[in-house]
Amino acid sequence: MDKLAMGGYGIYVWSSFALAFAVLAINEWRARRRFRRVFREVEVRIKALEDHL
Repeated sequence: MDKLAMGGYGIYVWSSFALAFAVLAINEWRARRRFRRVFREVEVRIKALEDHL
């Protein structure tokens, strides 16, 4: 348990790790969401071009 406490600084170290993980997870989620939105928009544009020709 002392290793997790890290000499009394464990709360800062582990909260920093948790915050970094949360930022990375949110960044990944937003990138995937944006990719899906852009992909759908491109599909709609391609479909519109095919219908136009």
